[in-house]
Amino acid sequence: MIGPEQLATAVAKALADAGLPERTPTFERPKNRDHGDWSTNVALTLAKPVGRPPREVAQTIVDTLGDVEGVDGVEIAGPGFINFRLAQDAFGAIVRAVVEAGEDGWGRSTSGTGRSANIEFVSANPTGPLHVGHGRWVAMGDALANVLEATGWSVTREYYLNDAGNQITLLGASVAARMRGEEVPEDGYRGAYITEIADQLTAAGVDPADTADVVAKSVAAMTDQIRATMESIGIHIDVWFSEKTLHADGAIDETIGSLRERGHAYDADGAVWLRTSAFGDDKDRVLVKADGTKTYFAADTAYLADKVSRGFDLAIYLLGADHHGYVGRLHAIARAEGIPDGVVEVIIGQLVNLLRDGEPVRMGKRSGNFVTLDELVEEVGADATRYTFLRSSMDTPQDFDIARVVSEDKANPVHYINYSYARIAGIGRKAAEVGFDAGAVEEADLTLLDHDTEQELIRRIDAFGETVERAAADRAPHRVARYAEDVADAFHRFYTECQVIDTDAPELSAARFWLCEAARITVAAALGILGVTPRERM
Repeated sequence: MIGPEQLATAVAKALADAGLPERTPTFERPKNRDHGDWSTNVALTLAKPVGRPPREVAQTIVDTLGDVEGVDGVEIAGPGFINFRLAQDAFGAIVRAVVEAGEDGWGRSTSGTGRSANIEFVSANPTGPLHVGHGRWVAMGDALANVLEATGWSVTREYYLNDAGNQITLLGASVAARMRGEEVPEDGYRGAYITEIADQLTAAGVDPADTADVVAKSVAAMTDQIRATMESIGIHIDVWFSEKTLHADGAIDETIGSLRERGHAYDADGAVWLRTSAFGDDKDRVLVKADGTKTYFAADTAYLADKVSRGFDLAIYLLGADHHGYVGRLHAIARAEGIPDGVVEVIIGQLVNLLRDGEPVRMGKRSGNFVTLDELVEEVGADATRYTFLRSSMDTPQDFDIARVVSEDKANPVHYINYSYARIAGIGRKAAEVGFDAGAVEEADLTLLDHDTEQELIRRIDAFGETVERAAADRAPHRVARYAEDVADAFHRFYTECQVIDTDAPELSAARFWLCEAARITVAAALGILGVTPRERM
C-alpha cells in the first residue's frame, strides 16, 4: 500500500541521485483533490540551500524520481509543490489492507511502543455524585488513553481521591446529621444523595456518633457510586489513589525532606515553603502551615513524586478550567523534584453548558443544584453521552443540548454516524437475503472502484491511521470523532450514487461490498477508540 513513508523513501532516493542535500520529505493531503492524493514541499525547503528557484529544484526531483510503484502521476504545482496521484490499483490495496487488519488492527501503530503514560482524570472530590461537567473529563480522559494505546503506549488510568481534609469532615458531618434526623451543617453537603448514604449507613448499624466510622463509610459509599457511574459508560479506572495514604505513609514528610536536601524547601514565618518561584511559578507555595497542618499543595507535591517513582514516561493531568492556576504549580513541582520537562503535561478542559432546546438546564433530582452524570446518561444513553462530549476540543466551552442529542435527523452527528453503520450492516443482511456471495477480498477486482464517490470514500478511510497518530500527538481525541463523521459523510454520498448489491453485475458488487466492509471496519475502529458501540439497526 503506497503512503507517505513509501513516497518519502522514493523522494529521498531521488534527492541523493540528483546530488541534492539530504532531507526527510514530509507529505500532506491536498485540500483540493485536483492536486492529487499527496503533496510535498521538499523543493521549497531546498531552494535556498542550493541557490536555485524552487520549481527548478522540483523539476530536478521529478526528473530523477522515475516511476514509483502505486503512483499514476507526479506534477509540479504553485511555487514548487510536488503532487502525487495514486494509481487505480493503489485504492484497491487500501481496501484490502483495511479488511485484512480488521477492527482491532486498522489505524493502529507502534509509534509509542515501549513508552508508558499515566492519565489522571476526573478526580472529583468524593463528596457528591459526578455531575455533567465531570462527564466531559470522564469521556475525554478515557478516550485519550484509548488513543495513546492505539499508537502503542502502555496507559494507566488513575483517579486521585481527595479523601483527606475539611471537605471530607463536612461530608461525614452532613451524613451523620441526616442519620440523626437533623439538618446538615450550614456549610455541609445537601441533596438526596446525602440522605441515601445516611439511610444506607443506618441500615448497616453504623453509630452516627462514631465520627471516624461515618466519615470512612461515607467516603466509601461515594467512591462506589462514582465508580459505578464511570463504569456505566464503559470506563474502568486502573488505580484509585488515596490522598489519605500520603499522610498515613509519611510520603509527604519524605518528599519535603528530599526537597530540603536539595535546597528547594525552606522555613519562613513559622511555615515550610517550596521555592516554586525559582521554577516558573508566580510565587513560592506553602507546604506546611505555621500550625503544622500540611497543605493540599504538599499532598500534590508528594503525589507527583509518587507517580514518577512508578516509572511513567508521561504523567498527564486532565483538569477543569477552575484549576488553571495549577498548571504553573505542577510544572514548578516537577522541576523542583528534578523531573525532566515534558514528563508532566497539564490539559485544561473548559466548561459544559447543559441545554434543552437551547434553554439552560441547571437543576437535578438527586443533587438539588446540579444535574448528575447518571441523570444525563439515563436520558440520552451512554454512547450518545460519550460521543457528544468527545466531539469538541477540550480547550473550548461546549453546549450539550439534550434535545439535539436524542433527535433522529442528519443534524445530529450521533445519529448520522450510527445511520451510516446501520446502512452498511443492512447491506450485509441484503446480500445474505438475495444469496449474494462477495467471495474473498483477495479475489475481488477492486480496480472497478473508479467512481468519484468510491475513491473519495477510500481516501477518507486511508486517513484513519494518520488521524489517530495526530490525535495522540496533540492529545486531541475529538479529531477521531470528527474523522468518523467525515467517513460517514463520504459513505452516505457513495451509497446515494452507487448501487452496492446488483446481481447482474457480480464483480462490481463484490468490489463495492468490500469497500463497504472497509468503511464499516473504519467507523467501528474509530468509535471503538471513542468508547462508543456502533448500532447495526436504527
